[in-house]
Amino acid sequence: MHILRPQFRIEDDHALAFAAARGFGAIVAADARGPRASHVPFAIARRDDRVIVQIHLTAKNPLVELADGVRRFLLIVSGDDAYISNDWYVSRDNVSTWLYEAVHLSGVAHLRDHGENRGHGDALLAVSEARLPKQPWDLTQMEPGKRDQMLAGIRVIDIAVDEIEGQSKLNQHKSDADYIALVNRLAHAEETSSHRLAEKMRTLRPELAYERDRVAQVSQRVRPKGGPVTGSA
Repeated sequence: MHILRPQFRIEDDHALAFAAARGFGAIVAADARGPRASHVPFAIARRDDRVIVQIHLTAKNPLVELADGVRRFLLIVSGDDAYISNDWYVSRDNVSTWLYEAVHLSGVAHLRDHGENRGHGDALLAVSEARLPKQPWDLTQMEPGKRDQMLAGIRVIDIAVDEIEGQSKLNQHKSDADYIALVNRLAHAEETSSHRLAEKMRTLRPELAYERDRVAQVSQRVRPKGGPVTGSA
């Protein structure tokens, strides 16, 4: 990953936390024909002071035979992104751009034995189900024959991560005026991802007066003591 500016870099521990929270990405490796990729869920663990990304693929996926204990795999984890138009800035002659957050994790890939498939399935489900507001589902609730058939059809791969790269390109280098203008625009966009980026940008510069904050300040000024905001129903 090319880090565009030093202030865009995500520190390693934060990059790992970002990736773990997402839990889904694109795995890339190359053979004689060139790059191959698959989109996969994953779990991150620490073993003997090493960071391990564990994924699974269907047994027939061409990437399986590339996990030979020598070849390197790259996991790309993307977060929210948003297009920024040139005329959203207060100052003139800026370049239209995209804001985004992403993490790359790479290392040597090792194919695991079939006997580890169940443990991987349990670990991955525990992480994924914990994101949902319900009683977690697990493999014990699956019909045993169907469960065994499903587990036999996958191959588990460990990636021993030795390179962590993260970038949070949120226009941290822009002036306060331009920064406020972009946050206000993103906050009013239709896309939920733009709203989330606006919130993250607010946390980077919480001292600035954004549109939402100014509205709240005005509301407080016109609120009579002990009564509703002036003009409310």
